[in-house]
Amino acid sequence: MPFLSKLTTRARNYKSAIAAAAVVRSLSSSYPNPDPFVIPDDPTSGHYDELVNSVGREGDFDALYRLLNKRIKDGCFNTAQTFRFLDESSLPALDDLVRTFVRLDAGFTQKNAFDSLVSRLCRLGRVDDSLRVVEVMLSAGGCRVNAVTLHPILNQLTRTKDFDRAWRVVEEMRGKGIPPDLTAYNYFLTAHAASGDLSGTVKMLERMEEEGMGADTRTYDAMVLAACRAGKPEGAVAVLRRMVEEGVPPLYSTHIHVIKALLRQHRIAEAVEFVRTFAGKDENLDSENFGIMANELIKKKRFAEAKSILEEMERRDLRLGDQLKSCYDRILMKEKQESGENTN
Repeated sequence: MPFLSKLTTRARNYKSAIAAAAVVRSLSSSYPNPDPFVIPDDPTSGHYDELVNSVGREGDFDALYRLLNKRIKDGCFNTAQTFRFLDESSLPALDDLVRTFVRLDAGFTQKNAFDSLVSRLCRLGRVDDSLRVVEVMLSAGGCRVNAVTLHPILNQLTRTKDFDRAWRVVEEMRGKGIPPDLTAYNYFLTAHAASGDLSGTVKMLERMEEEGMGADTRTYDAMVLAACRAGKPEGAVAVLRRMVEEGVPPLYSTHIHVIKALLRQHRIAEAVEFVRTFAGKDENLDSENFGIMANELIKKKRFAEAKSILEEMERRDLRLGDQLKSCYDRILMKEKQESGENTN
């Protein structure tokens, strides 16, 4: 189709791309009901994604229909890569795509495809189109719309600080029997927190309490982030400790918020103490926390402190990424050169 012609030469990410393009062609018409696809005995979602994107670029919606039905039967759910053939240049085909989805097997097959499409459109910033797809889902009746369907929409709107519209979406969907869940509220909470808006964060927490929502790792992460962005890392540490006491496992990002907040205030000793307090329980977390500390110190040209952290990472046998190891080598080389100059 003309609107997809310029996409056919796009570089493929997988070595199987050439094979994928070949298998989507129909077999000889001499065969009754030919199957145009070669599906391995043990297919993967990645294999199906390549096929879906190949036929999508060619505008073959009948083939797309068959693939989307079959992949679910094979246990290969749609992924963030499934509809990457859809971009600004191919949006005129959206109506054809939606009509194809309406024909899919009712239930999970149809819902998984629609949810993935809504997510793809939101990544393209097409919230209006996403909402139109949701309306089709509601009217077609082949699958149930729930809060998960709305997550990408609310994420996009709150990230761009369009809170009024995000709340309108929430209330409109609530009126159709689709109440928001904790994840939906967390999008609002995180957006306020990321701006350092403590007042907005507190109001959001109060609203969540009124709605009978609990708290999960994302909720606590947003609370820690809000305190850090507002320049109150000690408050963030208190929240994180409460989180641990209540048995809610912190995200890696929760620790990183605190580390960066302390370093922004040049409270290096406190940042080191914080990292050491949580060390020894999770090797991956330790590698992340100590690595972030070292990187941030290097950015601030605090090479002596960075060297001390890197040495501790070596003593703890923690993983150093290639970039961090390269920085460490340069610090040691510079130290050696300066030592030699002083000797001379």
